[in-house]
Amino acid sequence: MKPRTKFQQQVLAASQSLPVITKEQAEWAVTNCFSHIGRRKKNNEITCMECGASWKSTAVLADSVCGCTCPKCGMELTIVDTRKRVFRDYEYFCIITTCNDFQVLRFFYLDMYAKAGEKIRYCVSEVIQSWIARGGKHATIARLRALTSFRDTWNFQSALEIRPERPLYNAIPTCVYPEQDLLPELQRSGYSGEFYGMTPFEMFKTLLTESRAETLLKAGQTKLLKYFAIKNDFRVIDEYWPSIRICMRNRYIVNDAAIWCDYINLLNFFGKDLHNAQYVCPADLNAEHDRYVQKKRDFQEKERQEERRKKALESEAIFHQAKKKFFGIQFTDGVIQVQVLESVEEIMQEGDILHHCVFASGYHLKPDSLILSASVNGQKIETVEISLSKMKVVQSRGVCNKATEFHDRIIKLVGKNMALFYKCKVA
Repeated sequence: MKPRTKFQQQVLAASQSLPVITKEQAEWAVTNCFSHIGRRKKNNEITCMECGASWKSTAVLADSVCGCTCPKCGMELTIVDTRKRVFRDYEYFCIITTCNDFQVLRFFYLDMYAKAGEKIRYCVSEVIQSWIARGGKHATIARLRALTSFRDTWNFQSALEIRPERPLYNAIPTCVYPEQDLLPELQRSGYSGEFYGMTPFEMFKTLLTESRAETLLKAGQTKLLKYFAIKNDFRVIDEYWPSIRICMRNRYIVNDAAIWCDYINLLNFFGKDLHNAQYVCPADLNAEHDRYVQKKRDFQEKERQEERRKKALESEAIFHQAKKKFFGIQFTDGVIQVQVLESVEEIMQEGDILHHCVFASGYHLKPDSLILSASVNGQKIETVEISLSKMKVVQSRGVCNKATEFHDRIIKLVGKNMALFYKCKVA
């Protein structure tokens, strides 16, 4: 779309001066972003999917072979036992640079096509540019991108133009080019090349916007940094900041930010001293969190059951109005079933069954949170919270906040189907 503000016009003009990706950068990207495959058949013949060369392996097929080197092109290969002849894959590669006092994140779409006996083909195309000014103001230049949960589909015929700020333009790169050009503010912020589960855009925008983000990074409180950055609202940190300072003073590293913040909320509920390291720096965070969750649950159970139901019904209308557009969403991978919880009663039952604080902490009334339930064979196993502003999984908790054997699979399944929530959000 056409730039509508002077800032967007400035960004679009500056983007014209960016150099094209160099041959060295492209070669580094394809080498480091993809797994280079050696296809092995039952007769122990190995085919290099990079150059197409084939040779007989002297290793026994049953042996565990992690990889080998192609005798023709010298590529380090990962051995895959398969009859498959064609391999296709795509990844994202990021170049971090500066231009006209902007921090610029350039994302390239790498497409790979390999067929047994032929030389592999790679295609590199720039698809996104994230421009961030010193104060955190930002703009996105990108190609058109179709909204689908099955495969990234870019319109490579479209031009790199100003695009609206949407989660689908906040890419997660597989690799970041090691030679990075940073604004002075980022050079002294404590950034060392790690993103700690955040996207480069989330990391840099947060560091350029929030002075407390730099404090958290330098103090090693990366879990807290990620938690508040993904929530995209550092104003929330105000209520936790005195306790965070106590943690930093006592060199206490918070390893689970969501649990710790819930724990601080529980301490506050019971009127505990949030400036006391004995409370805010527990040796066993999960145990203390669970103890206070149970304590709050017992406190709530002391109230009359009818009063509890009445309060739940009072919030039912608010909950229904805020989240009704997402009702009915459900999906499965054949084993795990995930669905949106559609009433306060269901959320209460979810917390009671899995013994966690999804209802006690009022997640159903938070505007940015949507609560899902994951089950296997009709049995609830984990509760999932997604951020509606970031379209990302914030947390997924099983019984007593423990991760189940399906934890990673649940997060991946929800991520693959995130387009369903985005469609309902923008509808």
